[in-house]
Amino acid sequence: MSQFFQIHPENPQKRLINQAVEILRKGGVIVYPTDSGYALGCHLGDKQAADTIKRIRKLDDKHNFTLVCRDLSDIGVYAKVDNTQYRLLKTFTPGPYTFILDATSEVPRRLLHPKRRTIGVRVPDNEIVRALLGELGEPIMSSTLILPGESEPMTDPYEIRDTLEHELDLIIDGGFCGMEATTVVNFTGDAPEVTRVGKGDPAPFQV
Repeated sequence: MSQFFQIHPENPQKRLINQAVEILRKGGVIVYPTDSGYALGCHLGDKQAADTIKRIRKLDDKHNFTLVCRDLSDIGVYAKVDNTQYRLLKTFTPGPYTFILDATSEVPRRLLHPKRRTIGVRVPDNEIVRALLGELGEPIMSSTLILPGESEPMTDPYEIRDTLEHELDLIIDGGFCGMEATTVVNFTGDAPEVTRVGKGDPAPFQV
């Protein structure tokens, strides 16, 4: 049975943030709000929690997990970023984008695409996420909360609780935070390639 926290979207209660981070550190799977819908998250180093997320979403080993980062300095630890990419990332973070980049050796091998050694990274524009990441001190391994057979993320924390409470350790109700997935931009080729159009404007990355 999952816990259920109502956290103020603009002024997150520190006590609840600390409790949420403790659940992450102990291997829990949480649902939390971002700037483009609700997401599933777990500790970067916890294989069992990652397997739970894969089971909930029915994901295979080719799925690119996303590292939700606090800022660009976090991204630089886990992904290889050249000067041109850095300028684009600086312009469009925080925001509703996921960027696919070549991973560094800091990323556990099991999180990488098996053939391409890539990782998704993103910096959401959301106060609750910022507070979680500030307390945790490292990225949250994350996946948009889209159930198998659906095309849109889940948006209602109470519906999420009714559907998934036996699979999760914590649901954070941060109010309505959107119902569109992020725009995904692949930076691993010769030029940026938009591979999914979502909430973020794709125009700046389309050549």
